[in-house]
Amino acid sequence: MAMMGLGVLCLILSFIFEPSQIASGGYHARFWSNFLHNAVFFTGMAFMITFVIAAFTVAYAGWYVVFKRIWEAFSQFLVPGLVIMLLIGIAVFLHFNHLYHWADEEAVAADEILKGKSGFLNKYWYLFGTLIIVGTWIFFARKFRQLSLQEDIDGDQVTNFKYHRELRKYAAIFLPIAAFTGPAMIWQWVMSVDAHWYSTLFAWYSMASWWLAACSLTIMLVIYLKSKGYMEVVTKEHLHDLGKFMFAFTIFWTYCWFSQYMLIWYSNVGEETIYYYERKSEYPVLFFGNLVINFVLPFLILMRNTTKRRMGTLFFTSAVVFFGHWFDYFYMIKPGVLINAEEAMGHGHGAAGHATEHAASFVDGFTIPGLIELGVFVGFLAFFLYFVFNQLSKASLLPKNDPYMEESLHHEVQPYE
Repeated sequence: MAMMGLGVLCLILSFIFEPSQIASGGYHARFWSNFLHNAVFFTGMAFMITFVIAAFTVAYAGWYVVFKRIWEAFSQFLVPGLVIMLLIGIAVFLHFNHLYHWADEEAVAADEILKGKSGFLNKYWYLFGTLIIVGTWIFFARKFRQLSLQEDIDGDQVTNFKYHRELRKYAAIFLPIAAFTGPAMIWQWVMSVDAHWYSTLFAWYSMASWWLAACSLTIMLVIYLKSKGYMEVVTKEHLHDLGKFMFAFTIFWTYCWFSQYMLIWYSNVGEETIYYYERKSEYPVLFFGNLVINFVLPFLILMRNTTKRRMGTLFFTSAVVFFGHWFDYFYMIKPGVLINAEEAMGHGHGAAGHATEHAASFVDGFTIPGLIELGVFVGFLAFFLYFVFNQLSKASLLPKNDPYMEESLHHEVQPYE
């Protein structure tokens, strides 16, 4: 509760203390960018966990069953996540902010690139598309949860396979829906902050970031619950596999990062290279810090098998990765929002729509995360954890009648400690 209170206080402070460079515009860019950043980050984690539950179900995976109630609780955060994203959508619809340059009708009318994208980038689709798509995610997340809980109530592991077959059917339906709608929401919520820029790899890069954040938080929660006497059946074998997922997707995230950067640099298309030019030249702490936190540190620590089986090391690395991918979304969103605020004030720099002079001086809440940004992050994290623990308290932590329970209980990664 104290952490949530701190988050609310810091949101209020970010509304009041707008950077001097853009304060006269009255757009409260620091407040809205903090709100968008954290709303997208935590809602996206809930979506990716729903996607992973579906993928594991269709793949006949059983090793994760002993801690899947944590993932089910994560997935239910889509409900408050939708409410939060709709608040942003309403603000965009009513033009209470200038998070997105494409939301300015005058700017679109004068810009051929924005005009060409207006069929997708418009306030109607942002608001109602979010409602429809995230509402669809919620339907499947709640269905997965409902069928899982029904297994606990009705029958044993043999007869309950009827629920698992139904769960597999819904999971198979959800996977192609998620594979399209997840990127669509990323394009709208995040990539369109820099409205002139696009990348075919951006959605996979962003979704990998969501999954790594969710995976690392899962590890920390499992270790915490074990320290409190819960989840005794979750062993080092399960944590080892979670650690391997975190290690593997760290490599995948880096592959997406490098491929996106290399191809855009090689092609030298002005509308695309400006995204990286802006961040590399004007935000070097974000640009290089992102690589150090999200690739160098976890890669070097998790390379050895033994580090994935030591709870202290794994918890520390998970904390680094979790914060690192929150930092990654800061890197994706904040520079573009600042540019949009400057352009709204008439300080833009040419048709490409990217201002570069602002970074000659430090910009509070945009150059790097400030104390206010960290406070908002802590508040959102507290809200997420409060919601997850509340969900965990409503059912058994162990889905004892899951047909793959025995496989999960006897899961073994390697024969040595």
